[in-house]
Amino acid sequence: MEQYDDIKYQEAAKRVQKIKGFYTHAVVYLVINTAIIISQIQFSSSDNWSLELRQFSTAFFWGIGLAAHGLSVFMPTMILGKNWEDKKIRELMEKEKNNKWE
Repeated sequence: MEQYDDIKYQEAAKRVQKIKGFYTHAVVYLVINTAIIISQIQFSSSDNWSLELRQFSTAFFWGIGLAAHGLSVFMPTMILGKNWEDKKIRELMEKEKNNKWE
């Protein structure tokens, strides 16, 4: 049972690292894109306050990447649920245990 606890701990640690990576990505996204947009507004001519599409292109395309990152981190448990993951882990561990004795 101790081995099972070690495996669960390692899985939880990996999950925490993935979540931490996503939050870091989100913070960097916000900081960098805020700086880009502020600098674009600051250096644009005062006559033309309409922001062009290119000023938001970095935020838009990077936002798509950030959304994909978020989905890869949070979506598996939202769709399949935590119970499914536990059941699958037990099933795979049982198969491995049975294969060792054959």
